[in-house]
Formats: sequence, structure tokens, C-alpha cells
Amino acid sequence: MATSSDGNQPKYQRIADALMAAVESGEYVPGDRLPGENELMESYGVARMTARQALGVLRDEGVAEARKGAGVFVRDFRPLRRRGIQRLSREHWGSGQSIWSADVDIESRNLVVDQISVTEEAAPERIARVLGLNSGDATCVRRRRFVLDGKPVMFATSYLAAELVAGSAITQEDTGPGGTYARLADLGHKPVHFREEIRCRMPRQSEATSLALSSGTPVIVLCRTAFEEEGGAVEVNEMTLDSGSYVLEYDFDA
Repeated sequence: MATSSDGNQPKYQRIADALMAAVESGEYVPGDRLPGENELMESYGVARMTARQALGVLRDEGVAEARKGAGVFVRDFRPLRRRGIQRLSREHWGSGQSIWSADVDIESRNLVVDQISVTEEAAPERIARVLGLNSGDATCVRRRRFVLDGKPVMFATSYLAAELVAGSAITQEDTGPGGTYARLADLGHKPVHFREEIRCRMPRQSEATSLALSSGTPVIVLCRTAFEEEGGAVEVNEMTLDSGSYVLEYDFDA
């Protein structure tokens, strides 16, 4: 492997560092095309494989994305700031607002649900355990895919006990003002406490396809459980987010 004169640092890493510095300094801004393999070969006197590896580093780190037949471009990072505390307050959804309306800049951007399905399915064991059901008991399952500014950014799957929500708007695609939590309140099962568990990992192939993820982009896996006054769980919502589209914000007093 070819190396630079700086210790044992590979030449491809030195080139990648130089490109990264150019992006950070503003020489290349989001949407700009980066030098291609031929340009890097000529500028640095390296083999094509070395130039390809350098560009691959930027793609793997989420700084750049390849566009078929066009080259490698600096990614446009305009994240949606997801306000985890404000969006779940009772004053918010209880007044008929969507929890999405609490997120910063959401009103100036185009967020739509382009896929939605509501089915009745047997509860997976992990879900039954949280909801206090027997494995295989019927659950109402709501699946949605969210698209921001034309780009898929999240898909979510909510599980609720089918007996609990039978005949309510929760079993319909449109749950009405305030969404699922407002309808649970109507049924006498108002959520009063939420728990969110967050982890990051690389996406499965189906997730990468569904979210149209660029190479090297991890996903944020967020599981939210809603609890009613008596302490029982009334909903489990499993969400998979494009990490390149979100900043998770939690703002609370000490």
C-alpha cells in the first residue's frame, strides 16, 4: 500500500483529509462536485485505486455521496431537529396538534406520510411482554413512512392492544386531531409517561432501500413506550431514522 511521507499514513487517507479540510473550510459546499478519480490521480500522482479509496473514505463518513454517472458530491446536511420533550407534552397533542409540529423548522419544510397501513396482527413476543399481552394476542399495528423534502427519513411501526382500541379512529389511517395519543385519551387511556430507548447501527438492506440511504449512513433506532396513569403500557412505537436527516434534541431543567 502506498504511503505518504508523514509516518505510515496511507496516501488515500492523506488525500481524504485534504478533501475533508476543503469541505470544512467552505471551498466545497453542499451540492458541489468533488474532484474525480482522474483529477486526484493527476494532482497527487497516485494510482486509480488510491484515488478511489480516498473518495470512498468521504462516502463512508457520510460527507459525500456518489451519483451514478455524475461523480461524487458533498452531501447537503439540513437536519430536522426532533424535539423529544416538547413533542410529547400533553398540552401539545392534547390541543389537537400533531407531535411533528413541535419540531424545529418543520413548518418551513415539506413533511408527508407517503405510506401508511393499519392491520391487526399477532403480537410479537417482545411487544406482548411490554404491553402485558400473551404472545400471539391481537394487536393493532400502524406502519408509516415519513418523507421530508422528497427524501424518506423515517419509518415507524406502532403496536397497541387490539381490544383496547377496537372501533376507535386508531384503527383507521387518519386518527384525527392530536393523533393516536389524543384518541387514547378519548378512550380513557391517556398517556402520562413516555420512555424512549435509542441506539445507532448500520442499516439492514431493506432499511437502506426503504430510506434511500447513501453508502455509509447509519440509522437511529428509537423505541418509544407510552404509559397510562395506572402504569401499564398502551403503545410501543418502533422507529428507524436516517441519521443524516435528524438531530435529536432533549431540552429539560436540572
